[in-house]
Amino acid sequence: MAEHRSLPTTREADAGLNNEIALTNTLQQPVAHTQMLIRKPVDRVFEALLDPSITSLFWFSRGSGRLEVGKRVRWDWEMYGHHTEVNVKAIEANKRILIEWNGPDNPSFVEWTFEAKGKDGTFVKVKNWGFGSGDSNKTVAEAINSTGGFSLLLAAMKVFLEHGVAPNIVVDHDPDALVGDWAIGRAA
Repeated sequence: MAEHRSLPTTREADAGLNNEIALTNTLQQPVAHTQMLIRKPVDRVFEALLDPSITSLFWFSRGSGRLEVGKRVRWDWEMYGHHTEVNVKAIEANKRILIEWNGPDNPSFVEWTFEAKGKDGTFVKVKNWGFGSGDSNKTVAEAINSTGGFSLLLAAMKVFLEHGVAPNIVVDHDPDALVGDWAIGRAA
């Protein structure tokens, strides 16, 4: 039997509307989120992000060093003529990596968390926050772009670790933006 509820009074409706307006006027900074199950043991998935000789096979083209707490490394996407400085803030073995990157001009935080799913699976979550202040449209656009970028990272990582194939997912994402030798074969 369906429960009978009376309609709210005008005063109750107005109070609800005012609460809704108050909530929508509160600016929340956007946070990029993505996640993926990778069918490999957590230690192997975790290591693939720590070691640039592995990561460079599916995400960036070159890294200056292994991720270690307190260390600053550089990641290069030579195919796009882009690089970023990475400050490693925290590492919890096989559980979590926290970095700050894109500083000092546009710093944000990136956190990867790793959850073992049985003996041969790892659920990876990525969260990126702290995008530039000021123009809210630009901040939202950065979060949307970041969500897409980290989704590509996780897809590429999955293909590489599960199938042993060095995917071209990141390179093929924007073929018109490729630079130098990476652009060979591009239509003129």
